[in-house]
Amino acid sequence: QVQLVESGGGLVQAGDSLRLSCATSGLAFSTYAMGWFRQAPGKEREFVAAIRPSGRSIDYAASVRGRFTISRDNAKNTVYLQMNSLKPEDTAVYYCAAATYISTATMTSPRNYNYWGQGTQVTVSS
Repeated sequence: QVQLVESGGGLVQAGDSLRLSCATSGLAFSTYAMGWFRQAPGKEREFVAAIRPSGRSIDYAASVRGRFTISRDNAKNTVYLQMNSLKPEDTAVYYCAAATYISTATMTSPRNYNYWGQGTQVTVSS
């Protein structure tokens, strides 16, 4: 049984930092691309960042580039999202997702990911 479990969300002030973790089990983690998405109330789920299995290929949404960093530890079957300089517009439920394969063209679409976590709430106050 595949499980993705996010943690690390919370309530912070603008300018603060948070580190999200996504621990996985039941899948060959080192062979999966991993992504972070977020969904604010009344909005569609949107791409935040993705990292290829080797960790050498990474991409970010323009809205978070330079502030967020995605990384992975294949020995721990875990992917991370370091979020710095948080803004109120970053408030959302953050989800991690696993994909057997993604390309530059497909990494931003949720439908290309095979497995999802339950999400963790991030709230940034102004």
